[in-house]
Amino acid sequence: MIEIDHLAKSFGTRPLWTDVTLTIDRGDMLALVGPSGSGKSTLLNCLGLLDKPSAGAIRHDGEDITKFNRRGIRAFRRNVLGYLFQNYALIENATVAANLEIAVRPQRTLPQERRVTTAEALERVGLAGRQKEKIHHLSGGEQQRVALARLIVKQPALVLADEPTGALDQENTTMVVDILREMSAAGCAVVIATHNDYVRDRCDSTFAVNQPVSLRSAQAK
Repeated sequence: MIEIDHLAKSFGTRPLWTDVTLTIDRGDMLALVGPSGSGKSTLLNCLGLLDKPSAGAIRHDGEDITKFNRRGIRAFRRNVLGYLFQNYALIENATVAANLEIAVRPQRTLPQERRVTTAEALERVGLAGRQKEKIHHLSGGEQQRVALARLIVKQPALVLADEPTGALDQENTTMVVDILREMSAAGCAVVIATHNDYVRDRCDSTFAVNQPVSLRSAQAK
């Protein structure tokens, strides 16, 4: 599904990583691991077209997405990507329902496909009946649950998660990973940048973003 081919990223004259070559298939759940500053978030940002690599290619179904124009980038983010970040990326003065509806509106559903409703998604994350509450009234763990529900509603083909459990307790961490595993089992590719050993161990494979010259393959467990 996603092929990263000899990807490199530099800041000025300082290389962050070079020659990154990796394939992420549908249904894969991959942990990006490595020390702070190794470039895990930057690699995620390149996959999400939020940052541009210095060299190499990222192919989705054979097409180099790094060559997309603005319209192509918007379409890729709308139709393929789902994000789960530590800061939740929610509209704080809007309701839970409004935040989920953002994920629903752009979708073009085929007649045979069934979308997950916002009520169903909230029930799955333990927030049934909370649609009318404002985001700023929720705890951090509850906001992360809303962000998860948004992913469930959108049903993306690729999820990028940047330290999604960094500020959560063990109960919420387990819930986040369980739902990401469910999405992976349903055919979604999931890439998680994490320092959390529990999250890493629940993934199918790991990729160490800590080698200065070459990051060539995922280490399957």
